[in-house]
Amino acid sequence: MPIVAQSTETTDWVSRYADEVIEESERRAPGKPVVVASGLSPSGPIHLGNLREVMTPHLVADEIRRRGHEVRHLISWDDYDRYRKVPNGVVGVDDSWGEHIGRPLTAVPAPKGSPYASWAEHFKAAMVEALGELGVEFDGISQTEQYTSGTYREQILHAMKHRGDIDAILDQYRTKKAPAKKQSQKPLDEAELEAAEGSGAAADDDGTGSAGYFPYKPYCGDCGKDLTTVTAYDDDTTELTYTCTACDFSETVRLSEFNRGKLVWKVDWPMRWAYEGVVFEPSGVDHSSPGSSFQVGGQIVGSIFGGKQPIGPMYAFVGISGMAKMSSSKGGVPTPGDALKIMEPQILRWLYARRRPNQSFKIAFDQEIQRLYDEWDKLEGKVADGSALPADVAAHSRAVGTAVGELPKTPRPMPYRTLASVADITAGAEDQTLRILSELDPADPLSSLDEVRPRLDRAEAWINTQVPADQRTVVRKEADTELIKSLDDQGRASLRLLVDGLDSHWSLDGLTHLVYGVPKVQAGFSADATPKELPAEIKVAQRTFFALLYHLLVGRDTGPRLPTLLLAVGQERARKLLGE
Repeated sequence: MPIVAQSTETTDWVSRYADEVIEESERRAPGKPVVVASGLSPSGPIHLGNLREVMTPHLVADEIRRRGHEVRHLISWDDYDRYRKVPNGVVGVDDSWGEHIGRPLTAVPAPKGSPYASWAEHFKAAMVEALGELGVEFDGISQTEQYTSGTYREQILHAMKHRGDIDAILDQYRTKKAPAKKQSQKPLDEAELEAAEGSGAAADDDGTGSAGYFPYKPYCGDCGKDLTTVTAYDDDTTELTYTCTACDFSETVRLSEFNRGKLVWKVDWPMRWAYEGVVFEPSGVDHSSPGSSFQVGGQIVGSIFGGKQPIGPMYAFVGISGMAKMSSSKGGVPTPGDALKIMEPQILRWLYARRRPNQSFKIAFDQEIQRLYDEWDKLEGKVADGSALPADVAAHSRAVGTAVGELPKTPRPMPYRTLASVADITAGAEDQTLRILSELDPADPLSSLDEVRPRLDRAEAWINTQVPADQRTVVRKEADTELIKSLDDQGRASLRLLVDGLDSHWSLDGLTHLVYGVPKVQAGFSADATPKELPAEIKVAQRTFFALLYHLLVGRDTGPRLPTLLLAVGQERARKLLGE
């Protein structure tokens, strides 16, 4: 069942852009589907920063669908870009891949062991799988297919005919001081770098060689690389001559029949805006600088191709807890698939929906993921009881589903930190996991682990992949008799109070009350006393007591929350380790 739109009751950023896009689309192409677009280069792992390039238009497109409008979300795969360099950290790739530099990404072999035919298809496939799990609907467009099939032939010939006009636009920026380098996350990836580093040794950064400016770059007919220079072109016959600096190959072709090359990026992008009728497309913060491809494209799309520049925000970068700005040219950067191994799709969608595009944010792969889940569960409760703010309700709605319907969810979402602790202690043993989780709430025991999946699976994956081995929890096999013997009367009394209360408090809430209550009772207060009723010394006593329990149970100063740890250890074993 489609989710009811929240647009008329909220002022969230998605609704505001949807208003603008619908209005602009009606001006440009009344009665036709609204077109939003994203561009991704499968030059390597497509990371979580690149995901913002997709999620921003996806969320806007989905809001437009909720309002009953027809909309297309195009994802243009820039798989006809040149292979620039061998990225670090990609499994199965070594220096031998360097021989492919300069060839189209679809002409480069996939990493060793991959089932896919090319480098581009290998990295596209992982992103397509993640987008499916996230509920992102899109129309994918392969630029290799577009160029090699001759789809853009008319646009290419038109650009070549008007190369002088394009050159004049670019020339407005050539004499200006280069802008300070800014953090980037979009087409400074492959396409912008392609334009910036040129099209080869014999050309400058925008296709200008000794024979003049040409906005088209052939791939060599011999070595397949783009280290070529156009040396002559005839508008009437469309005969184009080029030479390759990599292999000294040279040939003359008819561009009206030739499909082995592409427009340089600063011309290619605005050409596609006009060809596809794109109304909305975001861009990275680098495009705010003079001479950037978005700004230059805004001039080229109208004066050369008769189209209009899309509206859309510049978006800030996405980081990872403990990491700086991500770059897909470096190995090891987390991808959407990596994030979806440790968090449910709703949580990942929420991270992108709740922040305006110009706000940077981080995605937690460390302990912060537990706090993030706590925040999400709290929001779920507020939405359920009607106390959430309108903008938070809208972000939640966009996270849990799309115009088509809700995403699959965990039937019984127990706290992530609890599931992670149990997965840590049990090392994934399902019988033990079910036993512990069933004892959390004896009044409503869990009957099957399927009730807590997929959240349980995500928490277990986080423990196994993100928590270092030396931080994993290992329950002691035998009691630490030396430590127990060394305790003073108060220490032994605290353990006796705890052990005596285990049976009657054997649930998550009960054990929480018990372990926090022991130091209160020893100090002469009620176990139910609130922090306001207690002196500051009680907190010190609680920390000392907790540290003692951790040492006796797991041989460390800290560990999972004690109530969860005690349930995981089991009452009989806990009694032995605590000296009964």
